[in-house]
Amino acid sequence: MTEKSSDWHALAASHDSADSSAYGPQRIVCLTEEPTEWLYLLGEERRIVGISGYTVRPPRARDEKPKVSAYLSAKIDKIVDLRPDCVIGFSDLQADIAAQLIRHGIQVTIFNQRSVAEIFSMMYQLAAMVGQVERGLGLIRQMQQRLLAIEQAARSLKRRPRVFFEEWHDPHISAIAWVSELVGIAGGDDCFPELAKEPMGKGRIIADGLEIVQRAPDIIFGSWCGKKFRPELVAARPGWESVPAIKNKQLFEIKSPEILQPGPAALTDGVEKLHKFIMDWSAVHG
Repeated sequence: MTEKSSDWHALAASHDSADSSAYGPQRIVCLTEEPTEWLYLLGEERRIVGISGYTVRPPRARDEKPKVSAYLSAKIDKIVDLRPDCVIGFSDLQADIAAQLIRHGIQVTIFNQRSVAEIFSMMYQLAAMVGQVERGLGLIRQMQQRLLAIEQAARSLKRRPRVFFEEWHDPHISAIAWVSELVGIAGGDDCFPELAKEPMGKGRIIADGLEIVQRAPDIIFGSWCGKKFRPELVAARPGWESVPAIKNKQLFEIKSPEILQPGPAALTDGVEKLHKFIMDWSAVHG
């Protein structure tokens, strides 16, 4: 009996016992944080054999799993040695990594979710890949219900604050699509909604900082891609003293892992923090 035939018989036996754990990839490498967090939430962390070095959610993943990639680079030889049957990544920015792994005969799945709906779609697809459709749907519905509740609470605001979400400071980069959507759900209005549709950071660059001043944000959120947000530096920018957010000291950090990874964190902790700051602002300035 060949090895492949033996594998087929093992799957057939597991089907007879209604065991879905034998289906789908058994050795997964996650090139970004969000599939790692989602697989842990699904109770399928045993399948993960390698993670991104930027992973902080859940915290125990860093202790339990080998780190094999950054965002734009990966330890290809180390990944190959782990014998993954699937590598999961995010966005066209990881296309070169994906191509190298495919040439080694490794299955690669690259998601490219940029909106809240696409994040939910990614989560559903990944849950299906590991035989956890029902558990995945249950968690997804919980998140969707909470987003609806937050959106409903935000409707009570007498005035919605204008929000500038700064993803990077030099040059200024405004919010990506899912962040802009979550700002809206949380009760704010993105100051640069026309830029949110741009998938790449270079498309969301605001070359002239005075354009931000002209849009007069009531709240400024900073999430500087892993670098600590410095409100005092923002407040000291020349010509920014008239900005309402600066006059009223409404400058807040949302940490990158909580909002800039398009997965469970943004739909839970990220939006909750946006909502809290916005509701607090409304209680005083609304």
